[in-house]
Amino acid sequence: MDKEDQQVGKSGQSGQERESMKRATLLMMPCTVSQLLSAAEVNGAFRIGDLELNQISVVGVVRRCVPSEVKIQYSVDDMTGPPIDVTQWVNSEAPGVPCSSVVLGQYVKVIGRLRNIQGQRSLLAGNVRHVEDLNEITSHMLEVVQAHMQRSRNAHDRVGDMHTNRMDIPGTVNSDIRVDGHSEEKAAYGLSTIQRQVRTVIKSCSLHDGISFMDLSMELGFLSSTSIRWTLQFLLHEGFIYSTIDEDHFKSI
Repeated sequence: MDKEDQQVGKSGQSGQERESMKRATLLMMPCTVSQLLSAAEVNGAFRIGDLELNQISVVGVVRRCVPSEVKIQYSVDDMTGPPIDVTQWVNSEAPGVPCSSVVLGQYVKVIGRLRNIQGQRSLLAGNVRHVEDLNEITSHMLEVVQAHMQRSRNAHDRVGDMHTNRMDIPGTVNSDIRVDGHSEEKAAYGLSTIQRQVRTVIKSCSLHDGISFMDLSMELGFLSSTSIRWTLQFLLHEGFIYSTIDEDHFKSI
């Protein structure tokens, strides 16, 4: 009986592990091109944080479309990084259905898998479709932010017992958390690199009216205007910054 109980215990534990892996790998993850290009690769599997990427979705503009008899090659740009190559194999049972109507400069949603061939990352698409409602672009970016925040929250919860005496209500700013000797309010939120960069530039501005969008864009010349706009919207919504004399001037909390 002891042996049987031991076996049951083992199988229960492995079942939990399998369930955890299932949740981690079966999830379709909304991503940006920048995230895909910077995702860690371990033994042929791509990971963002602790999450293994299986199916992912990306929304971007078609910059190139090269159809052939067996496949269609796209270049998709979401303005968070360089365009990523996308390959979609043509379904011989439904010729002409994929991509025959794709227009350059049009937004598409790509669902597929990330792969690495000879050091070049690209997407193998299971589905490519037009984005007819532009609200879907906003929706996708919000899903990306939500997924990132959830991963950061989960990671924060796992190490929370190390800082029990310093933690406030989850999701609130804890000014006692310090990194490199400075108060890091963002530590409880898990801001992305771009979000931290934008907020840092805004915070460093000492002007009474805050920094203008034009000056911010000049300071962050390596980022596209679209990326900065998305980031500003997120920081405004989360209360990290606020607008001053108009909608194009910002100060940090």
